[in-house]
Amino acid sequence: MNLHAKLQQRAAEGRPVRVGLIGAGKFGSMYLAQIPRTPGVHLAAIADLSPVAARANLARVGWPAERTAASSIEAALAAGTTHVGDDWQALVRHPAIDVVVECTGHPVAAVDHCLEAFAHGKSVVNVTVEADAFCGPLLALRAQQAGVVYSLAFGDQPALICDLVDWARTCGFPVVAAGRGHKWLPHFAQSTPETVWGHYGLTPEQAQRGGLNPKMFNSFLDGSKPAIESSAVSNATGLGVPSNGLLYPPASVEDIPFVTRPVAEGGVLERKGMVEVISSLEPDGRRIPYDIRMGVWVTVEGETEYIRNCFEEYNAHTDPSGRYFTLYKRWHLIGLEVGVSVASVALRGEPTGVATAWNADVVATAKRDLAVGEMLDGEGGYTVWGKLLPAATSAAIGGLPLGLAHDVRVIRPVRQGQSLSWDDVAIDTGTRAYRLRREMESLLGTRSADGLAA
Repeated sequence: MNLHAKLQQRAAEGRPVRVGLIGAGKFGSMYLAQIPRTPGVHLAAIADLSPVAARANLARVGWPAERTAASSIEAALAAGTTHVGDDWQALVRHPAIDVVVECTGHPVAAVDHCLEAFAHGKSVVNVTVEADAFCGPLLALRAQQAGVVYSLAFGDQPALICDLVDWARTCGFPVVAAGRGHKWLPHFAQSTPETVWGHYGLTPEQAQRGGLNPKMFNSFLDGSKPAIESSAVSNATGLGVPSNGLLYPPASVEDIPFVTRPVAEGGVLERKGMVEVISSLEPDGRRIPYDIRMGVWVTVEGETEYIRNCFEEYNAHTDPSGRYFTLYKRWHLIGLEVGVSVASVALRGEPTGVATAWNADVVATAKRDLAVGEMLDGEGGYTVWGKLLPAATSAAIGGLPLGLAHDVRVIRPVRQGQSLSWDDVAIDTGTRAYRLRREMESLLGTRSADGLAA
């Protein structure tokens, strides 16, 4: 990898990669903390609904106030500083911006930001994976048609998993399974923002002191975020998904090659070539030592006796047959790693993960019985969680994607555990996010986005 050398060259030439950031919350702040330490990158502009909050986060990560004093993007470009404002359209339309980092966490808004950036010749690193989960294949196609690059964000687990899958395939290994870790017990699917801290082991007072968002953290706990991220990985790599949702097999790092085998060989997989999430808890709630909760992994197959002998000779930890080996990263550093995506997109024209087909979907599923007239509150809330399903299954039931299940009214009774359909809700059909999703259903089905682009 020579991205750092390329960035140094751009710095020496006085041609830094010019970046625009939309959304300066927690994830964005982590990226902001790294920018002053990265050569060849100039953050020209930040757009946030609250410039005051954005400036507070900049101060928190160590930016001096004079670095953000520019009154306009033009002034920031001239002075080598950063403009902070609330006009995201001015940011994506400015001709000097090379790469837009979408970091709002708001999936409907993120679709608008991505499409507008493409229309103005801007490549996009999309941190808001919730948007990618319900229309990523068509976002990728729109970027390709515009001659720009659309990418998942390195540091977030989906891009790191894609990187491991690419490593395996480039080495010639068949990928048996790939995924991430998670703290999981089945009843977490019914967790709400009121119960999340108990499951996490924090008091409400501790969470409030840390400024932690209960709805956001609950989206991780209740399985919605693992499903969203697994969907993005499936659509980017072509790996399949379980027919009725993630299984969350419990395993230590050493046991991953044991459980990520086909059922016929003693594992949990329906077949080879799947995404899955490994739980860091035993079914009785005991914590598993040396877990993969914060990490990512890929299990590969040694197809020949010679390769399996190499596994043994180099002390690679495999399953008992010696056939399956797991490579892993036990940690991910989230926004601190986004610079890899920015550099790859700008300097190589290559994404760090991008949807190539519609293989998987995340369908809003009732946490409890829902009555007519209730309002869905989306990811991490009180009403629905996200269930990972094959795209063909979702299409057959008219599944309501989790990313569009916010501020939506229920018009038919829905039982606890039932996946919702378009017919169960009254939804705003005027958003570009809704229209893009329905267009994707019509155009792609389960066909490859690459095939459509040909």
